Amino acid sequence: MKLISRLLRKNTSPARIAGFVLSNFIGLAIIAGGVQFYTDARSLWASDDSFINNDFIVVNKQVTSANAWDASESEFKESDIADLRSQPWVKDVGEFTSTDYRVWASVSQGGRGMSTMMFFESVPDQFVDARGDDFTFEPGSDEVPIIISKDYLALYNFGFAGSAGLPQMSESIMSGIPLRLTLTSDDGSRSIEMRGRVSGYSNRLNTILVPESFMQWSNSRLGSGVGEKSPSRLIIAVGSPGDVAIKDYLDSHGLEVAGDKSGSAASFLLNVITGIVLAVGGVITILSFFILLLSMSLLMEKNRDKLHSLLMLGCEARSVSAPYLGIVVWSSVAAFILAGGCVVLLRAYYLDPLQGLGATTGSLLSGLGTAAAITLAVIILNCVAVRKKVIEAWRV
Repeated sequence: MKLISRLLRKNTSPARIAGFVLSNFIGLAIIAGGVQFYTDARSLWASDDSFINNDFIVVNKQVTSANAWDASESEFKESDIADLRSQPWVKDVGEFTSTDYRVWASVSQGGRGMSTMMFFESVPDQFVDARGDDFTFEPGSDEVPIIISKDYLALYNFGFAGSAGLPQMSESIMSGIPLRLTLTSDDGSRSIEMRGRVSGYSNRLNTILVPESFMQWSNSRLGSGVGEKSPSRLIIAVGSPGDVAIKDYLDSHGLEVAGDKSGSAASFLLNVITGIVLAVGGVITILSFFILLLSMSLLMEKNRDKLHSLLMLGCEARSVSAPYLGIVVWSSVAAFILAGGCVVLLRAYYLDPLQGLGATTGSLLSGLGTAAAITLAVIILNCVAVRKKVIEAWRV
């Protein structure tokens, strides 16, 4: 067996094998490293607190001097919404519903109190990022759960509280303070006293949000009865945040996006860069596969007469192909070990900063498992090619 191995490996080119190991290592390291980083950072992308997670955009029509005094010009008609739904980058569209009555809220804390006029809005439940089990309303209840924007709490703490001599509030403290709500119809003939409770804080929606069930109930009790108003704002679930097509559509229809737009662009660029990285790694891996395949083919072509003679002398095809299969397996395993070590080092470099950002990191097996699966595929395909060459040599 050793004699056969030495005889068949005589014309082996170490440079070609080293070229395969190097190129396969680079391809595996790029793919496995990209997969591992995505797994570890995925919790940041999925978090509602992340600036990258911007799969929802809130749009409204631009207010100009021509429509400033006509609110109906800023409303979305059914045809506008239908056109939006037909766009390829739109996954779903939700309408903002506002109160058709007046809202007066007051709060007392530490012997001091304040009161103000305010407003409520609602959106379909699937668009509410801070919705908990208690964000519900049943007709007959005198308590209204409310979700407010985190920006509002920050404005109170760092803007209003200091100038008014009021204490700053954390989210938990604010949630425990009862609000007294007075809901009054526009003509003042109907009024309802209720209690409000802050049940959550939203990063996505810059508004004061109540359950959709409460909005429907209260509008039916206190509204003008003229009929449902057309929405002046829409929330859109988009498939590819930051896509140029979104900006082009909004600009051409006189629409503007509420809030910071940089998150959408960052999300889009991250998706593009991730795709490019994985594509480059895939191309390098495929090229390395063909390098090894070509090397084995050339080597076996040079040894065709030897292979034929050994097979005619009664040597088993398995014994004759073993030296080449050994080259395939060990060179592929060497590339995998190098790539695995590279992934481990890369992960050690970025793991602490990611965890500092609050990421819940994944398992190291995701990157190593991807590299192992690709390595196994390369080994199997090359082994099949080697055995095919041995059979061809026997038939000559």
